[in-house]
Amino acid sequence: MIGAVLIIGLSILAGVDGRDVLKLPWEASKFFSGGYDDDAMGTRWAVLLAGSRGYWNYRHQADVCHAYQLLKKGGLKDENIIVFMYDDIAHNYENPRPGIIINSPNGEDVYKGVPKDYTGHHVTVNNFLAVILGNKAALTGGSGKVVESGPNDHIFIFYSDHGGPGVLGMPSGPYLYADDLIDVLKRKHASTTFKSLVFYIEACESGSIFEGLLPEGLNIYATTASNAEEDSWGTYCPGDYPSPPPEYQTCLGDLYAVSWMEDSEKHNLQAETLGMQYELVKRRTANSFSYASSHVMQYGDLKLRDDPLSLYLGTNPANDNYTFLDENSSMLSSKPVNQRDADLLHFWDKFLKAPQASDRKLEAQKQLTEAMSHRMHIDNSIALVGKLLFGIEKGPEVLTRVRPTGEPLVEDWNCLKSFVRTFETHCGSLSQYGMKHMCAIANICNAGIKMDQMAKASAQACVSIPSNSWSSLDEGFSA
Repeated sequence: MIGAVLIIGLSILAGVDGRDVLKLPWEASKFFSGGYDDDAMGTRWAVLLAGSRGYWNYRHQADVCHAYQLLKKGGLKDENIIVFMYDDIAHNYENPRPGIIINSPNGEDVYKGVPKDYTGHHVTVNNFLAVILGNKAALTGGSGKVVESGPNDHIFIFYSDHGGPGVLGMPSGPYLYADDLIDVLKRKHASTTFKSLVFYIEACESGSIFEGLLPEGLNIYATTASNAEEDSWGTYCPGDYPSPPPEYQTCLGDLYAVSWMEDSEKHNLQAETLGMQYELVKRRTANSFSYASSHVMQYGDLKLRDDPLSLYLGTNPANDNYTFLDENSSMLSSKPVNQRDADLLHFWDKFLKAPQASDRKLEAQKQLTEAMSHRMHIDNSIALVGKLLFGIEKGPEVLTRVRPTGEPLVEDWNCLKSFVRTFETHCGSLSQYGMKHMCAIANICNAGIKMDQMAKASAQACVSIPSNSWSSLDEGFSA
C-alpha cells in the first residue's frame, strides 16, 4: 500500500513542472516539504566581481563572465545578478577575437549578454560593499543595482583577481581589506536580509581574508583558492596543456575558478552539495605539479556544506539526469602559472611572437622591463625598510614572520592601512605585485613600530620613485 502511494506521488510530481520525467525520491521529499515553493526558498542573488584591469589579467574578467553564463543557465534573472568588471578586455586591441571572451581553450563566448552594472572607475570597494548591503545611497555611478534581499533569500558572491595577505585587489582606488569585508558581512547578517550566503574567492593568499576573522553563526560559508600564506594559479596559459589557441598570449582562466565552474557544468546541482564541490575543487587544484598547487580552504558555517548548489547557482534543466561522479573529470592543468607571474608570461610570449624590430616587439620589451624594474624596486624597498627598523640581521626575520593558523594577519588594521599609505607616499604604488608584501607591513605593525618611525624609514629607503606606470599613484593609494 505504501509503495503504491509513493509511486502515485512520484507520478503526480512528474507533471508538476511540465516535464515528463519521474522524480527521484529525494526530489519528492523536497517537493512535499515545500522545497520547490519559491516563496519558501526565497530569491537567489549573485554578486560577481573581477578586481583587475589590463589585458594581461584577461583571466579574471573571463572567470566572472563565465560565472554569469553559468548562473543564467541555472535560472537566475539579470535583475538578481550584479556584475563588476573593468570591461577593458573584450574590445582590447590585444584581443584576437574582438568582442569575445573565452574561459577555456575550446570555450564558447562568455562575454555575450553580461550585464555591465559597474565598469571602469565604478569598480570600487565602496560600490562593492554598498551593493552587498543593499545601500543605494552609498553608490557612485553604475547601474544602481544592489542586493535587495529578504530574510528567505540566498546570496552567492564570487571574486576573482590578485590578492595578498589580508587584501583583495581593485582596478582603481583603494584595495579591499579583510576587516572591512568582514564588518560588512556582519552588518548584512545583523540586518536579517538573507537566509544564507556563500562566498568564493579566487586570489593569492585568499585564505587570509577569513582566517581568524569570519566567525560561525552568521550563516555564511566561504571557500578560497589558497590558504593564508600561498599563491593561487592561472590556467589555460601559453605553454600549458591544454593550451589556449596560439593567437592568445595570456592565461584564459584561474585554476580554482575554472575548477568550480567546470564542475558545476558537469553535474545536476540539485544533487551536488557545496561540500561535495569543495572536495572536488580541492583535489583538482592540488593535483597540479607540487610546486604549482594551492590548498583550497573553507571557513564560516560549515553546516552549509550540506546545501545543494542549486540553492545558490540555480540548476540547468539539461543536467537533470547527470549522475554525480566523486572525481573531477575536468582536464588537469599540466603547467599552471603563478597568478603574480601571469603578466610576465604575457609580455614574454608577446615579445617572442612579435616580428623582429616591430613596434609590437618593442612595446613588449618595454612592458617586461618596466614590470621587472617595478618588482625589484618594491622588493628592495620593503627589505630596506625592515633593515632600517629592526637591523640588518633581524629585519628579514621580522618581515617574513607568519602568525599561527587561526590568528588574523594583524592586530590593528588601521595601522596596516596607514603604514601602506606611508610606504606608498615615499616609494610608489605597491600595485598587484606588491600586495605580496602586506604580511611584511602587517608584521611591522604587530612589532609596535610607530608612524613617525615608519615614515622616516620609508623616506630613507626610497630617495626616488621609478617613473613607469607600475609605480604610479594616478589611481590613488592602495589603502
